[in-house]
Amino acid sequence: MGCSQELSEFKRGNVIGCQLCNKSVHEISLLLNIPRSTVSSILTKWKQLGTTATQAQSGRPRKMTERAQCMLKRTVRRSRQLSAE
Repeated sequence: MGCSQELSEFKRGNVIGCQLCNKSVHEISLLLNIPRSTVSSILTKWKQLGTTATQAQSGRPRKMTERAQCMLKRTVRRSRQLSAE
């Protein structure tokens, strides 16, 4: 299965609204035409964090700092100028 796009804030709000109206996960998925796993993940996120907004991912830190990147760019520029002469 391929990756799909994120649900809009409105659709996530609809999922929460259906939950507050005592609908089951299966009923919500049928009503909104969203997979049950997506509905479940939205509801667990809402129960744990109190929000359905997407959170920033921690991810892997960069290997090079900004200062090191600037130094590398400067070195490349100098070597290009020397090779052009």
